[in-house]
Amino acid sequence: MHILIIGAAGMVGRKLTQRLVSEGGVNGQPIDALTLVDVVKPDAPAGFAGSVAARECDFSAPGEAEALIASRPDVIFHLAAIVSGEAEQDFDKGYRINLDGTRYLFDAIRIANQADGYFPRVVFTSSIAVVGAPLPYPIPDEYHLTPLTSYGTQKAISELLLADYSRRGFFDGIGIRLPTVCIRPGKPNKAASGFFSGILREPLVGQEAILPVSDEVRHWHTSPRSAVGFLIHGAGLDLSRLGWRRSLSMPGVSATVGEQIEALRRVAGDKAVQLIRRQPDEAIMKMVAGWAPGFEAKRATELGFTSEKNFDEIIQVHIEDELGGKL
Repeated sequence: MHILIIGAAGMVGRKLTQRLVSEGGVNGQPIDALTLVDVVKPDAPAGFAGSVAARECDFSAPGEAEALIASRPDVIFHLAAIVSGEAEQDFDKGYRINLDGTRYLFDAIRIANQADGYFPRVVFTSSIAVVGAPLPYPIPDEYHLTPLTSYGTQKAISELLLADYSRRGFFDGIGIRLPTVCIRPGKPNKAASGFFSGILREPLVGQEAILPVSDEVRHWHTSPRSAVGFLIHGAGLDLSRLGWRRSLSMPGVSATVGEQIEALRRVAGDKAVQLIRRQPDEAIMKMVAGWAPGFEAKRATELGFTSEKNFDEIIQVHIEDELGGKL
């Protein structure tokens, strides 16, 4: 099996690469070759015996999508994206990467399919941002798409393209609507949702964190470990079980900011909680007001996708995976 990961240098991309290598394949099929691309050159994974091609690439640039699928990878993980806050700030860049790049990739596969029958599995990382207020709680799988951000709009359009190209037989696609990934390791990125991780990640190592919204804000979360698990499960799933509704809202943990903080208190004590500094930000509060509080995720659960059950578990995953298993 040959696997292509677009966006391989990002946090989820790095973890996905290493887990694929450590598990040895997808759905029992061993991996012979990996192609890893991103706007910065990804690192080759340790311990992989097959061939690795890692290179710097902007897949929205002319000709790049065709080059990416020239070697006919069997599974394509499409993780590349401009995150929510940056897509809102830079309209042109968000649409160029999140929509145009996706369309170029899908069209390159379509043309290859028509030329020689190429028919890969495409695992597309979508987002819960495809829905928008007013929102019920929990949000049912059948809820309409009404994104209230440019990022959400770009993902929703891409979901429609994914379904149509799959229906037309150009590739076999699945859209994974990721919850907000928490706790994200490393430095904060430009995602507007970054504070959800920051108010836990920084206090766990004795650093101050800024909280720009109220404790009553409720949102839908999963760990990086579970996010990677969703992608791998989607790569090996029998997609005939989805019909033509090719995008799925993933399971996760619905919690208020206050509930996150209380989970932090249980795990790391009052000293950690005291490092959270409340600093209201009107722009972020306005964006968060239209975000999803939680999903039923019945379809995904019935298809075998799993996540954590509470925030204590999410914090413990971060401690195990990023802090050596202890504080």
